[in-house]
Amino acid sequence: MRFSKLHGCGNDYIYLNCLEDAPNDLPGLARRLSDRHFGVGGDGLICAFPSVTADFRMVMFNADGSEGAMCGNGIRCLGKFLYDNGLTDKTGLAIETAAGERYLNLWLEDGKVTSATVNMGKPALEPPIQIFVKGVTYTAIPASMGNPHSVVEVDDPEKLDLELIGPIFEHWPYFPDRTNTEFVRVDSAGRLTARVWERGSGETLACGTGACAAVAALHRAGKCGRDVTVRLPGGELRVMLTEDGRALLTGPAVEAFRGEVDG
Repeated sequence: MRFSKLHGCGNDYIYLNCLEDAPNDLPGLARRLSDRHFGVGGDGLICAFPSVTADFRMVMFNADGSEGAMCGNGIRCLGKFLYDNGLTDKTGLAIETAAGERYLNLWLEDGKVTSATVNMGKPALEPPIQIFVKGVTYTAIPASMGNPHSVVEVDDPEKLDLELIGPIFEHWPYFPDRTNTEFVRVDSAGRLTARVWERGSGETLACGTGACAAVAALHRAGKCGRDVTVRLPGGELRVMLTEDGRALLTGPAVEAFRGEVDG
């Protein structure tokens, strides 16, 4: 079984071409391949399937085998995977996801995709809630990007023990399907610094939907503008909020390597 491994700012996924045939037990395969010690290693598995309504359908699984609805870094890298492997010659793609259709613009250098912009749709924000962790009260803004998020403004994300507090946020009772959490510092109106705890994967080096959720939540709170660079441990993502509320996410798409494994 041939695969490619790609990443967006270090948020890495294993990619499979399932346009003609798909392996059995994709959740189990995701767990096995995502293992960084005994498998390929990654934050999850993303499969390219045919679509009736769009150019392609994205099916994704987290590292623990749970199915995800949407991934901003993952869908950008899916565009690179499809284009660079000759599965499409389009630089504008409609991708069917479990969160609805998303639209990609691919940016090329020397015939290869180097980055992409994805229309992530309109973030759905809810009123703030209180989360109590190890004697500390945090204010979290629930936000949906097709997948659940909670955005928490903090003084210094780098000082947080995410291995300790991340699982508590992930499993907080307010979120029946668990949640991703962004711990964010506002550096200026056009710049945020964040760390992300992703449900089913733990801390990741970047999160595209999380970057969009953070900008949308903090913009509504009057803490940042509409055009914001989000600095994450793996690199930087740009989020632009349109006048009608859509989030446009731009960032790199990089192939790490290709290989073969037993199916």
